[in-house]
Amino acid sequence: MSILAAHVVRALSQVHETLTEDQAQSRFRSRYERQPRALRCCRHATRDTIATLWRQLRLMGPGSLQEQNTLADAETLCSAERYSANVENMAGTVKVPLGVIGPLRINGLHAWGDYFVPLATTEAALVASHARGAEIVTRSGGATAAMLFDGVLRSPGFKFRNLLESGIFIDWVARSCDVLKTAADSTSRYAKLVSIEPIMDNENVFLSCRYTTGDAAGQNMVTIATEALCRYIEEHCPLQPLHWFIEVNCSGDKKSTYLGLITGRGRKVTASVTIGQDLVRRYLHTDVERILECARMSSVGALLCGQIGAQGHFANGLAALYIATGQDAACVAESSVGFTRMEARGNDLFVAVTLPNLLVGSVGGGTGLPSQSAALRLMGLQGAGKAAALAEVAATLCLCGEISIVGAIAAGDFASAHRKLARQR
Repeated sequence: MSILAAHVVRALSQVHETLTEDQAQSRFRSRYERQPRALRCCRHATRDTIATLWRQLRLMGPGSLQEQNTLADAETLCSAERYSANVENMAGTVKVPLGVIGPLRINGLHAWGDYFVPLATTEAALVASHARGAEIVTRSGGATAAMLFDGVLRSPGFKFRNLLESGIFIDWVARSCDVLKTAADSTSRYAKLVSIEPIMDNENVFLSCRYTTGDAAGQNMVTIATEALCRYIEEHCPLQPLHWFIEVNCSGDKKSTYLGLITGRGRKVTASVTIGQDLVRRYLHTDVERILECARMSSVGALLCGQIGAQGHFANGLAALYIATGQDAACVAESSVGFTRMEARGNDLFVAVTLPNLLVGSVGGGTGLPSQSAALRLMGLQGAGKAAALAEVAATLCLCGEISIVGAIAAGDFASAHRKLARQR
């Protein structure tokens, strides 16, 4: 009996059954003959550029009129110019099913009212689950929510000859904060540099630059502002680095990190609700104590598997909301970090969520596209002055999802709900 892991044995067996060694060598060799022409990158989107791209695709093989008519439909062609700032080589649009939940009552610092929340997803049961949580929250009088602070990070890195030079550079940065802020702030009406935190690793120095970005998520803003800051350093610092890079994996951009968990990157929001025991029995088909037992074991499970934070499925609700409202969907990787907490309050159930990295905006990015702007208008959260409220809605949406999924697992309904809503329709 082999002590080699069973999945490795299976994988090797499948390879041996499929390929000889010579065939594998041939399959994996580099190929330079008959190299295809690359698609030329087109920055602008119009009816004509879309048609030109499809002619190229048909000549190359993968494109057909059926695919073209599905992806580049009449409505997309009529509004093609609106996509120019969001995509290159535009070939059309993809239609994702959109569900709506609500009304979701929020008693927040910025979001106050009953909201209908759009969720774009192809995952059956996701909308139903969050809708159940929203009804429970609303019948409990609404969720309390507050955005605690906001700030987007960009962290350039500088390489020096030794530790002493790193220290001298940090000293210069400390004495030059005002002019560095002026350089960064000059690039935007909205992005404002609010702090610089040097992080030294011997001859390497990382500058963790935190910005406020108004009502935009701000990823592009802070990149442009940080480049201006770095160019100022390049031109004026008496001690020049051997080299520098505008981002060296120290900001947590689109990654789950402990830095984001502790300091936040984006908008930090917390939301909570107290659910009466009668509502727990009626809507979750279990009791408060069983939910708490499930929550306690889930917290242990999060520790055992090395989860950053401890929560059930923030990513589900956030991904659906981000796609629906034109947010950067890749930011779900960091936005879904956070904590869910469940406690007894007398005979009732208290549930709280905290998300330190919500990268959301009510302006900029994809928020101005036709479907996405309509989804934001459905919530009354499109345009200037709405980003903080949108962040509180996003956190409360996650609260709804956590209530529903833990309730389903505690009641033994989790698998049957997916059979009913997904597998056996």
